Amino acid sequence: MGSLGIVLGGCIVLGLLLFSSQTTAASSSLAAPMTAPKLMARGHVGMGPKYGPQMQSFRPIHRMQAPQAIKDIFMPALSSTMTEGKIVSWLKSPGEKVAKGESVAIVESDKADMDVEAFDEGILATIVVPEGGITGVGKAIAYLVDSEGEIEAAKAQAGPAAPAAPAPAPAPVAPEPAAATATATVSAPVAPAAPAAPAVVPQPRADGRIIASPLAKAMAKEKGIDLATIGGTGPNGRISVKDIERVASGSAPAAPAATASVVSAQPAAKAPAAPASKAPVAAEEDVELPPRGSVAAFTTLQAAVSKNMMASLEVPEFYVQTVISTDKLDEMYLALKPKGIAMSPLLAKAVGLALAKNPTLYASCPDGNSIKYNEHVNVAVAVAMPDGGLITPVLADADLHDVPSLASSWKDLLGRARSKQLKPEEYSSGTFTISNLGMFGVDAFKPILPPGTAAIMSVGASKPAVVSKDGEIKVEKQMTVGLAADHRIVYGAQAAEFLRDLKEIIENPYQLLV
Repeated sequence: MGSLGIVLGGCIVLGLLLFSSQTTAASSSLAAPMTAPKLMARGHVGMGPKYGPQMQSFRPIHRMQAPQAIKDIFMPALSSTMTEGKIVSWLKSPGEKVAKGESVAIVESDKADMDVEAFDEGILATIVVPEGGITGVGKAIAYLVDSEGEIEAAKAQAGPAAPAAPAPAPAPVAPEPAAATATATVSAPVAPAAPAAPAVVPQPRADGRIIASPLAKAMAKEKGIDLATIGGTGPNGRISVKDIERVASGSAPAAPAATASVVSAQPAAKAPAAPASKAPVAAEEDVELPPRGSVAAFTTLQAAVSKNMMASLEVPEFYVQTVISTDKLDEMYLALKPKGIAMSPLLAKAVGLALAKNPTLYASCPDGNSIKYNEHVNVAVAVAMPDGGLITPVLADADLHDVPSLASSWKDLLGRARSKQLKPEEYSSGTFTISNLGMFGVDAFKPILPPGTAAIMSVGASKPAVVSKDGEIKVEKQMTVGLAADHRIVYGAQAAEFLRDLKEIIENPYQLLV
């Protein structure tokens, strides 16, 4: 801590230096507050002292009229649980001018990718944490200066920074494909055998971002392929291992570069390779196996899941389950499916109505000595992520919203969850969780209780079963529903009452539409 800049009892003037603080990277000055930061739609966070969205009552700090020559950009706290962040990509390069309010980098938190927005203008002098680098919240990731003459001083202050991720060497492309070398060589006439399987050129993302699986990144680096020249065939332009393999073998054209000239004539030049192309790319996109014997570090999301799972071991939990007939629910689902309503919103609505009658099931035990009864029935639904780990988009107030509204929200949340664009409150505000493995044919399983909640429900597959009802033997579809609960605040009878209420709702689902 540095020196206090004002005598107690004195008058504080707007912008007046209050005190200076010393961090591990640089000194910064605390001045009278002026304006508050904005967390934009994608979670833009500003440059300045160490604070996060969870401390929104603390207003940002603007520097004195004579600003500090070297200003640092800190790793922001993007959620209340975030302790470190990973630089996904830099949107600005050293030496480039940065305008106030402009995004300079994309940071991966434990659950989402968010933009870091500059709250000062200047020149990006040096990058301390390169793309792919991880650093703690509050530590400097780059330095900003007012003039080019201060760049060297900023580099010296940064110290021996880790080298930026080396740009992959140009791909050693086979002689035939012309698309990889954007030199508009529409040379020899093309063989007429190709038109049978017209190749679809993968399109790059409109925002210029590169999204690739960890395996694809590793393979591209090994083969010397520049990911910026490839259009991914996965969701949201995601580049997969299959995309890298096709480019390396020359069987697929690279994405049009900024100087896209006459590439439209190129695909036909690959006529000889056309017979080798098999099923649609999308069908192969999910099949990515790690090399045998390899070791892959956790992604930020996987690390967060691992930490939460270890924390859950500290909670004494118990497990109960019941069998529910789904004939009527399946009939309703088939009738509503053409209207764009999925099964997840239907289950969330049923769970929401049952939870409203059983408040302990969506409560929490914050200190081990009390029960916090939550105000909202927020149902989180576990979703597996393509690169590993899972995220839990939240259908807020599931007991109050109707099914069409929940279905619309779910479609939006699911799309943004898979592209890691959820805002923190959209994945961290759940008060009850549903984990559904029924679509994989799993009959039943025991879910692991997420920290900070009272219960989580598992959903198994709906399968035909022979039952005796009203003196008759008949076949009906049934699914097994399980419940893991925090035994400090939820008791067996309460869990059973919740499952009884849920069973009554699902077996008479028309009340979901009331």
